[in-house]
Amino acid sequence: MEKLLQINNIHTSFQTHAGEVQAVRGVSIDLYKGEAVGIVGESGSGKSITMMTLMRLLDSNGEIKEGEILFEGKDLVKLSEKEMEGIRGNDIGMIFQDPMTSLNPVLTIGDQISEPLIKHGKMSRSEVRKKVIDMLELVGISSPEKRMKQYPHEFSGGMRQRVMIAMALICQPKLLIADEPTTALDVTIQAQILELMKDLKEKLNMSIIIITHDLGVVANLCTRINVMYGGIVVESGKAREIFYNANHPYTWGLLRSIPNPKLDTKERLIPIQGTPPDLLKPPVGCPFAERCDWAMKICFDNMPENYNISEDHYSACWLNHPDAPKVNRNDDGRDN
Repeated sequence: MEKLLQINNIHTSFQTHAGEVQAVRGVSIDLYKGEAVGIVGESGSGKSITMMTLMRLLDSNGEIKEGEILFEGKDLVKLSEKEMEGIRGNDIGMIFQDPMTSLNPVLTIGDQISEPLIKHGKMSRSEVRKKVIDMLELVGISSPEKRMKQYPHEFSGGMRQRVMIAMALICQPKLLIADEPTTALDVTIQAQILELMKDLKEKLNMSIIIITHDLGVVANLCTRINVMYGGIVVESGKAREIFYNANHPYTWGLLRSIPNPKLDTKERLIPIQGTPPDLLKPPVGCPFAERCDWAMKICFDNMPENYNISEDHYSACWLNHPDAPKVNRNDDGRDN
C-alpha cells in the first residue's frame, strides 16, 4: 500500500497570556491511500489540534515548532499560505465539529456547497449546479433541487451534517478529515452518518481520518486507531488489536467507559478518575501517570518509549519494560 500522509514528530504550541501551551508534543501518524484511520481521546488530548496543524488552520498565536507533514511527499509545513489554499478543499477536505456553527446562516446550502468548486474549479454555472445536485443526492438528501435553495436553519442536525460532508467532498479530495462528525446526533442518525462515510470511502477510494472521543464510533469504519492523551500518541495499532488486545492503561479506561452490548448482565460503566494534564506545564514523564492505577516512580520521572507489542501495534507504557510488574492487561470488563 502506498502512503498518502506521513505526520512525523509534530510539535504545536500556542502562546497565551499564561505562557506556552504545548498542545501537540511529538505526534507521528501514517495514512495509506484508501484507508480509514481513527484518532481517539478525550477533550484536550490534542487530536483536533493535530489535524488543524495538518490543515494549517491554527490561530494567530499558534505555531508549528518542529516536525514535518508529508502529503503525497510534499511537506505541508513548508508551503506558503497561497499554496495551502490550493490544497484545502481540493486535495484535503474537512468536516468540522458543529455543522450549525460551521455553516453560514445567511447563505443558501447550494451557495455554500458550490463555493469550493468555484474557488478550485473552472466550471460553468450550469455545471456547478449539476455537481451540487449530484453531491446532495450522493449524501442522501432528497429533493436536492429544492433543498439547495434552503438555509441551514431549515435542516435537521443530521441533514446539516450531510451537507457538511457534501461540502467537504464536492472537489473529490484524496483525504477527508472528520472532526467529531457525529457529536450531538442521536444514535440512529450517528449510525446513518458513519454508514454514509463508509460507503463514500469505498465509492470514491478516499482516505479518511476520523477524530472522536468514542471508540464505538470508529469500530466499524477504521482499519487502524491512534489513541492520544496529553498531546502524544500513547497507543497505535490495527482496530482489532486496540479493541481485543489493548495495551495502554488509558486505552483500557476508554474501553471500560463505553457500554458492552454483549454482556447479559447490567454493569456500571467505570469512568477514568482525575483530569487531563496541564499542557502549560506538561509532565516530564508519562502524561497519564497521575490517573493511572498502575503508575510506578519511573512513570512520573521519565517519558516511556514506544514498545512494539506486535506488528503495527505500539504502546508508550513502562508496564511493557521487562522489569515492570505484571498486571491484568485485560482488566477492561470485556470477553477477549
